[in-house]
Amino acid sequence: MSGGGVTIENTDSRQETVTLTVPSHPRFLYVIRSALYPLIIDAGFRKRDAAKMVLAVDEACSNIIRHAYGGQDDQPITLTVEFPEDRFLIRLRDYGKKADPSEIAPRDLADVRPGGLGTFFIKAVFDDVQYDTSVDRGTLLTMAKTKPQVSQ
Repeated sequence: MSGGGVTIENTDSRQETVTLTVPSHPRFLYVIRSALYPLIIDAGFRKRDAAKMVLAVDEACSNIIRHAYGGQDDQPITLTVEFPEDRFLIRLRDYGKKADPSEIAPRDLADVRPGGLGTFFIKAVFDDVQYDTSVDRGTLLTMAKTKPQVSQ
């Protein structure tokens, strides 16, 4: 990959889209975390919820590096954030090995050992988690969370 980039698109006056592409090297995950946290806070989420959402996205990115790219550190990971009125949408796109949604299941919590709880955590944090493998290469992971109601 020749490098990442950040684009802010405003395709509609009511909804912005932020897109960030980074190489699949673990050292670039902080860029995603650093960009994502203030966007979540600005969308009205509490700091505690924002931290959990960022951690879940970080886990998803780690899974992309490990499983989709087999540890290759020069492949693209694209984060897209959308701000519809009622939800906060996060999309992660990779171009590696397609995920098999039937095999993406958290292990039993009684099975105490390191690792393997990322998908459990991701699904616990977000209201909706979808793995789209119908794309030509790789996987599109969409995570959505309902925005908190703002008191008037």
